[in-house]
Amino acid sequence: MTGAVFSYLLLAALATALLTAALTDLRRREINNWLNTTIALAAPLWWLAMGLGPLDIALQLTLAAVTFAVACLLFIAGQMGGGDVKLLGALALWFTPSSFWDLVVLMALLGGGGSIAMAALNMKREPGESVRDALAVVAALAWVWGACAVVFAVATGRPIVSGETVSALFDRLPGVWALMLGVIVALTLFMAGLRHMMRRQKSRLEIPYGIAIAAAGLWVMGAQTLAAARFAA
Repeated sequence: MTGAVFSYLLLAALATALLTAALTDLRRREINNWLNTTIALAAPLWWLAMGLGPLDIALQLTLAAVTFAVACLLFIAGQMGGGDVKLLGALALWFTPSSFWDLVVLMALLGGGGSIAMAALNMKREPGESVRDALAVVAALAWVWGACAVVFAVATGRPIVSGETVSALFDRLPGVWALMLGVIVALTLFMAGLRHMMRRQKSRLEIPYGIAIAAAGLWVMGAQTLAAARFAA
């Protein structure tokens, strides 16, 4: 078996593991310890396939240790589940620092957008608060739209807003002060909407963050695999 075939088999196995993690997190709000352990223990095979040296392996171990420590702090703060912490730490053994940073950014965007969308659906309506409810829904839609726009920009390599659009906007405004005033007003309304939404939650949500981690991992893996295939061609 050639090194290229072996590496693709390992990536296929990792992709299968991530899909399994996403499905179990969606159904049971947990990720099996055996699955996270398998991902972590299979990482040395990936290092072997990639021909990593001692310094590279030490870098991967350091990245995983730092990731696990930071994720544990998020777990203590109630922002991540235990299975999510273990999955993220295990994946840090597989990705280079730059690729892992892409994974973390995408995870935050997807997880944040999903969390806000679930919070909007979990909001309890009170009589006489229709305006605040509408503001909360608009804030949630703006958050989700922004997350989707950034993910699309990252995936396609295009800017969120083109330079021509920015120039046209500045040409139509009476001055920079108008833009700053608009941004301040928009942020104020946005924060007021989010605050109202969080205050009106029916119950504490269990966010399936493992889905965001798995989706981000699959996304980064797919992008790297396609790039390698184009380079080889």
